Amino acid sequence: MAIASSHPLDLTRKQPFWMLQVGGWIAYFTLGSLQALAYGKPSGYWIVPFTAACTGFVATLGLRQLLRACWSLPPPVLTAIMVLPMLAASTVMNLTSRAVMLRFCEECAPANRLEFVAHSLSYIYVVLAWVGLYLGLKYYRQLQDQTQRTLAARSMAHQAQLKMLRYQLNPHFLFNTLNAISTLILDRDNATANRMVQSLSSFLRHSLDNDPMQRVTLRQELDALTLYLDIEKIRFADRLRIETAIDEDCWRALLPSLLLQPLVENAIKYAVAKQVAGGLLRIEAERDGDRLVLRVIDDGPGCSALEGDQLPPGKGVGLRNTRERLQVLYGEASGFAVHNRERGIEVTLRLPFETSQTRGD
Repeated sequence: MAIASSHPLDLTRKQPFWMLQVGGWIAYFTLGSLQALAYGKPSGYWIVPFTAACTGFVATLGLRQLLRACWSLPPPVLTAIMVLPMLAASTVMNLTSRAVMLRFCEECAPANRLEFVAHSLSYIYVVLAWVGLYLGLKYYRQLQDQTQRTLAARSMAHQAQLKMLRYQLNPHFLFNTLNAISTLILDRDNATANRMVQSLSSFLRHSLDNDPMQRVTLRQELDALTLYLDIEKIRFADRLRIETAIDEDCWRALLPSLLLQPLVENAIKYAVAKQVAGGLLRIEAERDGDRLVLRVIDDGPGCSALEGDQLPPGKGVGLRNTRERLQVLYGEASGFAVHNRERGIEVTLRLPFETSQTRGD
C-alpha cells in the first residue's frame, strides 16, 4: 500500500501560516487579558478573551479553507462569497465569548434583537483584519512565485542564448581544416596531418567542455586561442604572422570564454587567406579605468561595405555573434566597435574590468 508523503517545499510553505495563526491568536488573548486587568475585571475574567481566541482560531481555519477553495475566482466574486462567512465567524465568536462573559456580567445579555445584532458584529473587525492579512500575504506569495518563475524563465533563456552563441562554430573553419588534413594525408605528410588532428581535437574539446556561463582570465583565453592558431599556422605556415601586446595588469582580467576566437577567425578568413603574401594578426589588451579594452587588428584589404560601425548585411557573422554575447552578458556596460584602418580592420571590445577578487570567487 502506497503511503503519501508531503513534499518538503509544501511543508516549508505551510509553516509561516501556522506560526502566524497560532502567534496571532495568542497575541489577541494576551492583549485581551491585559485589558481585563487594566479595567479591574475579576481574576477569572481571562477565560473570556481565551474563549474568543479559541473560537476565532477555529473559525478562521474554516475561512481559510473557503478562501483556498475559491481562490481562482475574480476578486469581486471572492469578496461577495466571503461576506456571509465572515459575519457568521463574528457571530460565533460573540456567542461563545458572551456565554462565558455572562458568568461575570449578567446584565451584559442583549435586551432586544437589534442589540443582539450589534453585539454579533462586535468581532467583525477582528475577522476582517484576519482575512485582510491572509489575502495580503497570499497575494504577496503569489507575486513572489510569479516573479521567481519569470526570473527562472529569463535565466534559462539567457543561458540558452549564450550557449547558442558560444557553440556557433564556423563550419568553414572545420571544412578548411579537414580539407587541409586530407591534403596532408594525400601528400603523405602524416606527421603534420597527425599534429593538425591533435590540435583540432584539443581545440574542439576545450570549446565544448567549457561552460559558456563562466568567465576565464585573459591568459586562459589566449592559451585557448593558441590551440586554434596552431591549426591555422599549419595551414598558412609563414603567411600567418601573429603579434600580441598585452598590458601586464590585463592577464588576470576575466572575460567570456572564446570571446576572441570568432574575431581572429574572421581576420584570418578575410585578411590572411585572401592575400598571397598572407597577413599580420595583432591582439591587444589594455586597461582603461574600470574597463578592459581588447583589440583584434589585421592588415588585410579592409571592408568597403563597412559604414562606420555598421556591419554589412549577410556578412560578419562572427562579429555579430561577439557583439550579441557582450550585449547579453554586460548590456550597456559593454562596447563593440569595428572600423577600417588605413590598411586592414580593427575590432575593439570594451567590457567591465573584473578579476576573481572583484567577483568574490
